[in-house]
Amino acid sequence: MRVTKAIKKEQLRRLQEVYRDARPALHYTSPFTLLVATILSAQCTDERVNVVTARLFPRLDTPEKMVQLTQSELEGEIHDCGLFRSKAKHILAMSHMLIENYGGEVPEEFDELIKLPGVGRKTANVVRSVYWGYPGIAVDTHVFRVSNRLGLAKGSTPLEVEMGLQKVIPIKDWGHAHHWLIWHGRKICHARKPECEKCFLSDICPSSTVQHSKK
Repeated sequence: MRVTKAIKKEQLRRLQEVYRDARPALHYTSPFTLLVATILSAQCTDERVNVVTARLFPRLDTPEKMVQLTQSELEGEIHDCGLFRSKAKHILAMSHMLIENYGGEVPEEFDELIKLPGVGRKTANVVRSVYWGYPGIAVDTHVFRVSNRLGLAKGSTPLEVEMGLQKVIPIKDWGHAHHWLIWHGRKICHARKPECEKCFLSDICPSSTVQHSKK
């Protein structure tokens, strides 16, 4: 199947219709807590992150409070979140940098955010889009997988997919479309066994096993 502009437009229309109410699942109260939660979410479910941050944020919701912990103490706080050693290292280094370079405040500028330890394009786009409403497409594993399978934006790297999505999605929808694709990846287009027979996009998806089985 050749995925034309018209097909991409219809894919996005259906995704918006089904997931129009999709919202961030991470719990946060400030740019800093959203930044920490997003760092913790790497290779970890949002549900698990919310369990961890429910313990963490009542006591450690600012950079100043966070840096009072040692590396091993923070590892103990987030040990059930996966990759806890590297995440603890990044969160502490990021907190120190916020205090030293930004007066303890999370910068809104993209180029400043990605200077922070543990903060890449995905995390920066999440924080800017979700908290401040800037247009941005955060390409996580779900967005990367679904975009490639649909042919909506093909790429071998998250950056290539992000650039491709920016070309086909109106800028006003960038922040919302990120959530449409995430929820589709979570609910239907799973990594190992996508539920193509249940998918409302199967007739316009080049990767659909339903389409292939009819040939």
